[in-house]
Amino acid sequence: MFPKAFGAAVALCLAALGGAATAADTTDAVKIAAGKAYFDSTCHRCHSVDADKKSYGPLLDGVVGRRAGTFPGYPYSEALQKAGFVWTPGALRAWMEANDKFVPGTKMRHVGIEDPTVQDFIVTYLASLKK
Repeated sequence: MFPKAFGAAVALCLAALGGAATAADTTDAVKIAAGKAYFDSTCHRCHSVDADKKSYGPLLDGVVGRRAGTFPGYPYSEALQKAGFVWTPGALRAWMEANDKFVPGTKMRHVGIEDPTVQDFIVTYLASLKK
């Protein structure tokens, strides 16, 4: 099920791109817009992508490529601190689907995002953010 913001984000993105963009640019722009819409409706309750905005969970700007459990100042669970992996697109997808199975003992609670297309949108959005 797509959030209402998804359709508006896609329409706005396509209108802004017009005919000047390549198919790959258009696909990436749509995936980023959809990912932002999903992030804003699902993840933003606890996470921020803006360092100037405090959030309950760790900042996710620059999360792709960051070692898990290492964002400065955030009190991670011991399980995540000792996990020893880097946040790759695959790791983020596994986390979104079932974080408690991916890293048993983590303190983050959420219902899980099982749809691989939605996972792809969110990962594409997070990967597009500056570090």
